[in-house]
Amino acid sequence: MAHERIEIDLPLAKVYESLSNPVDFPKFMDRVDVVERINSQTFEYRTKIGNEDFVWTTNLIDNLRNTRFAWITINGNLNQTGTIRFTPLDNGTRTRVEFSLDYRTFFGDPSEELAVFIEKSPAQLIKDLEKFKQLAESDTFKEAQLEPKEEVTA
Repeated sequence: MAHERIEIDLPLAKVYESLSNPVDFPKFMDRVDVVERINSQTFEYRTKIGNEDFVWTTNLIDNLRNTRFAWITINGNLNQTGTIRFTPLDNGTRTRVEFSLDYRTFFGDPSEELAVFIEKSPAQLIKDLEKFKQLAESDTFKEAQLEPKEEVTA
């Protein structure tokens, strides 16, 4: 389980808007390759760990505007849960973000590569939140381009 917090020098509503759309997660989360919206509550995530492709589908379980955003995995080969909490600071001019992220296998022990991925989650979350802060505060988050990934052929 990774749990980190960061303070962003932007109003809460703007931070919430940027962090409440999982499709944008790959802009700042280095270990998530793609997130696609299935419907208003469901998202499909994809990444590669070692030589293995991981695909999992999440459902939003909590979306309390400007307060909390949370999701759980409903199927796939990686179990991910996440919660983001938002707290206004300095009369609403700044925002504290608390981000919790947990990865687990559904059954049995993880492969060596997946075990390392899970073990390094707390340190990676710190880097990801710093990247988000930099993009958001420089007002380049919306314009940030996702790095092209190798196309997967069927």
